[in-house]
Amino acid sequence: MFTGLVREIGVVRSIIKSRGDMRIEIGTLMNLSSVQLGASICCSGCCLTVVDKTESSFSVDVSNETLSKTIIDAWQIKTRINLEPSLKVGDDMGGHFVSGHVDATTKILEIKEEGGSYRLKITIPSALRIFIAEKGSVTIDGISLTVNDVDDTSFNVNIIPHTWAKTTLSDRQVGDEVNIEIDLLARYAVNMLNKKDEA
Repeated sequence: MFTGLVREIGVVRSIIKSRGDMRIEIGTLMNLSSVQLGASICCSGCCLTVVDKTESSFSVDVSNETLSKTIIDAWQIKTRINLEPSLKVGDDMGGHFVSGHVDATTKILEIKEEGGSYRLKITIPSALRIFIAEKGSVTIDGISLTVNDVDDTSFNVNIIPHTWAKTTLSDRQVGDEVNIEIDLLARYAVNMLNKKDEA
């Protein structure tokens, strides 16, 4: 489980493809001393398992299924990655609960600078429209964000200067694809309402 609070930005060091799967080494300044092999790290919204590590990097195996459902297949050497280790008891809970299971990829339609902040307009995949609400939470590339407003096909989020500077959102351009994960509470609420309607 994660919070959508990016702790560090990593950089892809190497990519090895094998029979549709991929092993990726990610360089990081994050302290990896307490990260065990088999632990989970959220990598730009994707919960991935550490299969190897050095003092300054860790490696993950990415299945063909994950590659087909996320933007990872577009990563290249030197691509910057938002990183967040899994929650531990006593950790800060500043974002919202994030599973690291990407629901879909979607596209940035517009980036507007407003003062020192940035407003992003993002397409809503049709299957996720019911889960996205004004003032609700959504995770984009592993970053917990608040939805400012929403219509039938898109929603807007405001990115404050700190978030813009400390995450990979500043690398993004109009037309880029991003990973999206809906709010867990919204998922459960809709599921309960559907079950009530079926009863």
